[in-house]
Amino acid sequence: MLLIEPKVFGDDRGYFFESFNAKTWEEAAGFSVNFVQDNQAFSGRGVLRGLHYQTGNAAQAKLVRVLQGEVLDVVVDLREDSPTSGQYYKCRLSAENKHQLFVPRGFAHGYVVLSETAEFFYKCDNFYAKNKEGGIRYDCPKLNIDWEIEQQYLIVAERDKNFPSLGDHLRF
Repeated sequence: MLLIEPKVFGDDRGYFFESFNAKTWEEAAGFSVNFVQDNQAFSGRGVLRGLHYQTGNAAQAKLVRVLQGEVLDVVVDLREDSPTSGQYYKCRLSAENKHQLFVPRGFAHGYVVLSETAEFFYKCDNFYAKNKEGGIRYDCPKLNIDWEIEQQYLIVAERDKNFPSLGDHLRF
């Protein structure tokens, strides 16, 4: 994964920053990416979405950011041949800090809304395929992720509550 802190140009009118440029991306990351789908979600405080992934030829890399509000973003490395396999990384993404997180293929991804509301936006390098989706329980004891909101205040979809724990699912 790669945390991107864009150059923001502000003045009395507001601000401007380039959120994606294929040439700049390739120079900085060392590889190209072809985004084919954009998604956006609006959620209230405590909504936890994840930890989701897609398998096989439907696996997706994502470039994620927050347009309004703040989230705690979490990725889990599911790649068996990776030195960080089974480990997670988390960071705060917000409209204020304008950071973006690149989530490579082979990672599960999720986030929880820390502000009253948040608009979450992401670009994908592959199309969504319902029959190839999977997930890991957000409260997996093997990961023991601190979502920074008390359990009783989390709002989680039934589907996400019923995902298996790490190690009990398909690995990349």
